[in-house]
Amino acid sequence: MRKANSPLGLTGMTLGFVFLYLPIVLLVIGSFNAGKAVNVWSGWSLHWYAQAFRNEQLVAALWVSLQVGVAAASIATLIGTAGAFALTRLPKFHGRGAFRLGLLTPLVIPEVILGLSLLLLFVRLDLDRGIGTVILAHATFGAAYVAVVVHSRLSTFDRALEEAAMDLGATPMRAFFKVTLPIVLPAVLAGWLLAFTLSLDDLVIASFTSGPGATTLPQRLYGQVRLGVSPEINAVSTLLILGVTILVIGASLVSKQRNAS
Repeated sequence: MRKANSPLGLTGMTLGFVFLYLPIVLLVIGSFNAGKAVNVWSGWSLHWYAQAFRNEQLVAALWVSLQVGVAAASIATLIGTAGAFALTRLPKFHGRGAFRLGLLTPLVIPEVILGLSLLLLFVRLDLDRGIGTVILAHATFGAAYVAVVVHSRLSTFDRALEEAAMDLGATPMRAFFKVTLPIVLPAVLAGWLLAFTLSLDDLVIASFTSGPGATTLPQRLYGQVRLGVSPEINAVSTLLILGVTILVIGASLVSKQRNAS
């Protein structure tokens, strides 16, 4: 068997990283271009970052994305955590297989199919498309990711701790809030951060379920790119990459704390 640190392995790994991250590096560098043409370097400048913050449409779209992300992640966390507890604590209830399938199906359904299905549902229910429908759509697929994260923690949770608390006089509800919840809270927070990141990054599902006044930041960026790429778009994309990176690092740190506990 060829060693992982062989020249061929290192070369393949290096080419893989270059293929994945070179476009992102070029995008970030282009955001500091002083000139308007993205294919001609005109020197370093922060002009396009200032221009992005003065763009009212981009700022409004960012505000919509943050509203949708916080609300959708919160709803997804409640649903996903409840689903994870049901799968863990009620292993023999009737319809468990169908419940598990329904909870986790959004993980494997293509976004186009999921977005179209939700659109048809909202039309059937005669719901006006707007921020509310985007929140419901993002909470739908976010709950599946939260359920996976929380379920992985609950599956290794020692229920003897709860039983010990109840033996000492605590009610089941008090044992949950004093013992169970603090232990699984890092997993819940990691699930929330993951759901928020996915919502902030989504374009396809939001395109199907949004309406007037509910344009998210990815939608706005896509609309402007169709008219031509400018360093202003590079600047906004760089800020979005920075924000998502911070959230991913935060989720990773919370996850490590969960595993260490």
